[in-house]
Amino acid sequence: MSGRALLRAFLIDDEPLALQRLARLLEATGRVEIVGRATNPVDGLAAVAAKPVDVLFLDIHMPGLSGFQVVERVPPGPMVVFTTAHDEHAVRAFEVNAVDYLLKPVERKRLDDALDRVAARRAGPGDDGVREALGRLAQHLRAAPFLDHLAARMRDRVQLIPVQEVTHVLAKDRATYAVTASTQHMLDATLAELERRLDPQRFLRINRGILVNLAWVAELRADPDGRLAVRLKDAARSELAVSRDRVRPLKERLGLA
Repeated sequence: MSGRALLRAFLIDDEPLALQRLARLLEATGRVEIVGRATNPVDGLAAVAAKPVDVLFLDIHMPGLSGFQVVERVPPGPMVVFTTAHDEHAVRAFEVNAVDYLLKPVERKRLDDALDRVAARRAGPGDDGVREALGRLAQHLRAAPFLDHLAARMRDRVQLIPVQEVTHVLAKDRATYAVTASTQHMLDATLAELERRLDPQRFLRINRGILVNLAWVAELRADPDGRLAVRLKDAARSELAVSRDRVRPLKERLGLA
């Protein structure tokens, strides 16, 4: 791209497929040099602090640190473009606060618009206004409602399950289930969609196929090989395996690290 320097971009998203797709779209614009990417927000923060970055493409709901917490910790310099699967109410909040965002799945035209905004701000006098807008946005979206019921479609009705009764959400056999202390209900939504729409302070992904309700966690148990499991408060004392890459976020959320 002659006459203009490429934007140095860093990408953070805990969904590898979403990260790969965004990287492909950015590279296809010819306007961006991707200087790094991370699926772990803590690792991403460390990398951003160690290299020059113009713009940070940042998912909102991630295990360990949310996008809002990353913004609070990111060193001065990079501008932020949020990637989000929020509904239209949240999208309007982005627009009102004049903050760049990309609604998943990302569209090429919308990506070009976001890059135009980033380039214009880089040419401006500074990013204080951007950071102020990000702060207002974070405050607004923290107050945005998360799901308080999950909808299970039956043959002749839809059953609403209060989220406080859900011990965990399980993906298996190409289906998603809300599990309660007594039964399980098939849901229409995918696990990834529910992870974004459930309160991340209450629900945490502990492995590839499970979101656990932290209020139902009774204890953590390690087997002789060092693998960690959570034991629930239900009558069956159900145990759910914790993948190794989710141990630290789980312990941090439970105040154990």
